[in-house]
Amino acid sequence: MRDLTESVESMEQLAVVWRAMVLDRDAGADVRDLPGIAVRWADCRFAFWNCVTLTDVGADIGLMEQRVRQAADIMRSKRHPGFLWVFEDLLDDGARAGLEATAGRVGLEHAFPGTGMAGNLLPVPDPAHQDLTFVRVSTDEHLRAFADINSRAYGFPLEDGRDGLVGSSLWKEQVHAYLGMRDGVAVTCAATVEAEGRLFVAFVATDPGQERRGYGEAVTRKALHEGARATGLTRATLHATVAGAPVYPRIGFRPNSPMRFYGLRG
Repeated sequence: MRDLTESVESMEQLAVVWRAMVLDRDAGADVRDLPGIAVRWADCRFAFWNCVTLTDVGADIGLMEQRVRQAADIMRSKRHPGFLWVFEDLLDDGARAGLEATAGRVGLEHAFPGTGMAGNLLPVPDPAHQDLTFVRVSTDEHLRAFADINSRAYGFPLEDGRDGLVGSSLWKEQVHAYLGMRDGVAVTCAATVEAEGRLFVAFVATDPGQERRGYGEAVTRKALHEGARATGLTRATLHATVAGAPVYPRIGFRPNSPMRFYGLRG
């Protein structure tokens, strides 16, 4: 039997961090812990703040189908699109094999894959990169640059990213968010935030055209270094995209559960 400890940790870290982020965006947001489903939905233009997650451990195909159908109904009740996050290792073999077909039947389509990662790796040395200087996010101008880099990296309209982040006091005061500046222009970014005894890494992104220069790794190390220095934490977690997955093991992260993100079809 697989050891699901880190997969459960990965799912729980999402639920904890997204609760804080979504309520920061909108104190009246839909934040509920239902049987087998965590709803974290700001219903804003920034799709990553609109999230539903399956939380059962060891769900069989019947239970998975019930949860996915309910999640799709919740998503259809909202004004703005978002994602269903599924941690594959929390499903049994039959449920995992039937997930794609079930999603299709209820009107969901696969958006992109991801991977949960974690490691006891802190502290890390204060990084240096010959091209970059690092600036902590502390103003709305910084937040706008942070949002814009993520929007360009993920293919979102700039206004969607700004709708999620600009104006947040949480991001300027409690999140250890950093910009990597090249010749005075923000080209990469990363953030860490304390979450139940871990340092959670979020929204690592590099401007398209500036990749493969070590920028993402450098700014991630900076956010980890400063977050660990401020909190004293030694364990870190994250959810990696395909682009970021090769970078994080170099810092000390180990993959745990594969993830699938689904959006409403059409």
